[in-house]
Amino acid sequence: MLFLVVSSPAPTRPSEVAEQRKKYWPWIKDKLETGLAREVYARTGRGAVAIFDVDSNETLHKLLTEWSNMVPAHFDTYPLLDPEAAKAFLDAGSGSG
Repeated sequence: MLFLVVSSPAPTRPSEVAEQRKKYWPWIKDKLETGLAREVYARTGRGAVAIFDVDSNETLHKLLTEWSNMVPAHFDTYPLLDPEAAKAFLDAGSGSG
């Protein structure tokens, strides 16, 4: 299951959370190496965008809880279809998308 996650950190002074924010990069690197994350980008200013590839909503919940324990944030979460699945959906005549 693919999910696009956009984080918007809590409105605190960046200097107040700098040490906690440094923990994010080793954490997300592990997720990239294990395949739980496919891509990650820092947002200009503050925040990040990640594409997670997880087996369940519970796994995604666990990841977002770990992330927010390092960097308290609001997460916008969008379920995704990979391009091949989207094409197969259309080819099967299942509607628009």
